[in-house]
Amino acid sequence: MCLILVAWRVHPDYPLVVAANRDEFFARPTAPAAFWKDAPQILAGRDLEAGGTWMGITRTGRFAALTNYRDPAQNRSGAPSRGALVTDFLAGDETPQAYLERIKAYGSECNGYNLLVSDGETLWWSSNMGGEPRQLSAGVYGVSNHLLDSPWPKVGAGKTALAQALDGLPADAALFRLLLDDGIHPDENLPQTGVPLEWERLLSSAFVKSPGYGTRGSTVLCVGQDGWASFDEQTWLPGAQRGERLRYRFTLSAP
Repeated sequence: MCLILVAWRVHPDYPLVVAANRDEFFARPTAPAAFWKDAPQILAGRDLEAGGTWMGITRTGRFAALTNYRDPAQNRSGAPSRGALVTDFLAGDETPQAYLERIKAYGSECNGYNLLVSDGETLWWSSNMGGEPRQLSAGVYGVSNHLLDSPWPKVGAGKTALAQALDGLPADAALFRLLLDDGIHPDENLPQTGVPLEWERLLSSAFVKSPGYGTRGSTVLCVGQDGWASFDEQTWLPGAQRGERLRYRFTLSAP
């Protein structure tokens, strides 16, 4: 994931609303969102190279999502899979706080990441690049490939667009529309993360397009106050061509 926008306990009918784009090399093998055969309670896409995932929800309402922290100078080859952090939370039953405390040692061995986890009662953020785990109060949040709510142009623009799109629920057109924003931001507003300027420009948009790398999936998740969940994923092919559109609707069950 390279952009996750979350509205937590902002809308009276939808306590959790997520709009997210996953950016990745098109050559990396990936399975689209589905309920996993080996873990039927988990609904998520799957990284077929490392086996984990970047975002998912369970039938009981556990949610987790992850982005990489962009700093090529600190990346280590052979580091443990970051996607396992999402999978392990979804497969377990610990509270977010207990889980984030338990994984500190594993997380410290991983390359940089941001992790959002929720059991439906609380929402927490953690990063192995940014201090102690933090419980999030009601609000609109955004994270890309730096820390939570870092003032990157696409994070700020995305948060504003998400707050406005909430008025249109349960329709999700505005949520998918904000994820399609492919505008490149001015050089003077770009972060300096250790990649060439050409890449900073390319990665500055919410929707990333290049021949070998780009947005491969746009996902909208809405969890209703009534326990009804909707999970919609638009997959993308090279050249920003539309792939599968996947829709899941289900009622959350008790843990």
